[in-house]
Amino acid sequence: MAILKVIELLANSKKSWEDAAQNAVKHASKSLRNIKSVNVNNQSAQVDKKGAISEYRVNVSISFEVE
Repeated sequence: MAILKVIELLANSKKSWEDAAQNAVKHASKSLRNIKSVNVNNQSAQVDKKGAISEYRVNVSISFEVE
């Protein structure tokens, strides 16, 4: 029987929400093994003075198997 643990992370990207989620997984994988899934809980964006999106942000839950 596998035991999974879930952590929450905030990540950002200048490109897209998908890239921000990938950044979260990439960063988490530096210190976690056996990552099983990522769930995007919330998406937001920062808007610059010209009305354009300057940064994409995601709140994610990452689950991984405990050894």
